[in-house]
Amino acid sequence: MLLIFRFIIVVLYSILVCILGSIYCLFSPRNPRHVATFGHMFGRLAPVFGLKVETRKPEGAEHYGNAIYIGNHQNNFDMVTAAKIVQPRTVTVGKKSLLWIPFFGQLYWLTGNLLIDRDNRAKAHGTIAQVVSQIRKRNISVWMFPEGTRSRGRGLLPFKTGAFHAALAAGVPVIPVCVSNTSNKINMNRLKNGLVIVEMLPPIDTSAWGKDQVRDLATHCRQVMEQKIAELDKEVAEREASGNI
Repeated sequence: MLLIFRFIIVVLYSILVCILGSIYCLFSPRNPRHVATFGHMFGRLAPVFGLKVETRKPEGAEHYGNAIYIGNHQNNFDMVTAAKIVQPRTVTVGKKSLLWIPFFGQLYWLTGNLLIDRDNRAKAHGTIAQVVSQIRKRNISVWMFPEGTRSRGRGLLPFKTGAFHAALAAGVPVIPVCVSNTSNKINMNRLKNGLVIVEMLPPIDTSAWGKDQVRDLATHCRQVMEQKIAELDKEVAEREASGNI
């Protein structure tokens, strides 16, 4: 019964946000500020799933400027966890097929996110150049998932290098965002599903890394994130065990 109630609330809320949001965005289409606005609105669904989401940002994070944000991509619940910490003028990179999802696809495009054709290898090679061009042209930051797919409980997967090529080419820092484990954590028929911590780490300066060191940069960023995620998972486990959430 709780699952059905949650499903109805989530569907109705999402459709309402997408329709009204699309209408609102028509007055300033593709404005990158919209992404954070509506990302945070989807983040408000966390309590519906029985989640308490705690966000942490370094002091002065709002003044970081343009950057490549990288996050661990676990499952569809990223929409209500990681979305809560998206900064203004930050857009995401998604598949063109998202455009065909009723209501959501239209909002995704109108808010200013970037759409790429992952099935076309020739066009995919131009994705990095497109990201770099958009960072400079639109004065934006870009959020990417370097794992390239949802991990679905397999831990932090190996990183692809696209995000790091883009950071080096654009001359911007990489900012990791780590989300504690949500795999097998959420039972839709359970009232409370515990704590999730979303933490933004300090920027990683890319100016000291050359183009021939992009794989080393990706490895370094992955190690930093893997360590932080382990720390967050441990903290969540301890706090949930003690009831301190």
